[in-house]
Amino acid sequence: MTDLTPATAALDLSMVVPVYNEEESIAAMHAALLETLEPLNIAFEIIYVDDGSKDGSFAKLREFAADPRVKVVQFRRNFGQTAAMAAGFEHAQGAIVFPIDADLQNDPKDIPRMLAKLDEGYDVVAGWRQKRQDAFWTKTFPSRIANRIIGRVTGVVLHDYGCTLKAIRRDILQDVRLYGEMHRFLPVFAHLAGGRITELAVAHHPRRWGVSKYTLSKTFRVILDLVTVYFLAAYATKPIYFFGRFSFASFGIAGLAMAWTLVNRFAFGIFVKDQPLFLVGIFFAIAGLQFLLFGLLAELNMRTYYESQGKPTYFVRERLNIAAPSPRSH
Repeated sequence: MTDLTPATAALDLSMVVPVYNEEESIAAMHAALLETLEPLNIAFEIIYVDDGSKDGSFAKLREFAADPRVKVVQFRRNFGQTAAMAAGFEHAQGAIVFPIDADLQNDPKDIPRMLAKLDEGYDVVAGWRQKRQDAFWTKTFPSRIANRIIGRVTGVVLHDYGCTLKAIRRDILQDVRLYGEMHRFLPVFAHLAGGRITELAVAHHPRRWGVSKYTLSKTFRVILDLVTVYFLAAYATKPIYFFGRFSFASFGIAGLAMAWTLVNRFAFGIFVKDQPLFLVGIFFAIAGLQFLLFGLLAELNMRTYYESQGKPTYFVRERLNIAAPSPRSH
């Protein structure tokens, strides 16, 4: 088992279980978690986050909370899986955090194998549903396409970004803020923080209770979130580079249009008022100026974000014979 420093974690492991209308499966899930975790002889907690369930899920969670190792967070309404996972991460006290679905399609028996893999020196072990038990055309096929696109765009190549079951060192999560459907991009955020990432084939069972909360509309949300993640990965600390490309391209087109306008005027005697390219040049010149100003404004916003909150622009894995610098006063 991973060595712990008492100053950084009071527990070895925190399970984070988002729950939404899982009244039928939650008892079996809880029993399976205890059956797996108790023989490991580690200090653990199970954090259930009730995402505004409308059935009897919370009543069952209240019963589980008679065990002090069980923590329950109840939302006022349904905020979505990403918000539920974010709440679980914020309340987690373990050195290692394990998000897992509540419907028992993920198998808790894979937890010891993932812990062993984590101890090989990784910061994130992502589950890979190698033999996925879901409808092919509505879930598996779109997921495979999304996984390839995400890997190509982010540079973090995994077979299965959609598998909730992951083992994550808690220090990697400290500077991660989740929005939208971004919980599936946790390996990307870990990569940005310098984390070592791998994946492990895990079991996947057919759904036995309830109905799936996944819809095809989520695929489009994931694509939009991917645009955000790409921007954060490539330009979070230098947004003017992103806008600068469009600015220079616009100025270049404007320059060519203006130059051709002058050639037509002096070489062929075509007056400026008779040349549409002159208006095209003006349009792209204004667009280039706007992109440049957007980039400067984005730079100011990002510098305010990092400096006013003391956010780091780098992440340190380990220090030898040197202490961490004192935080700056603001």
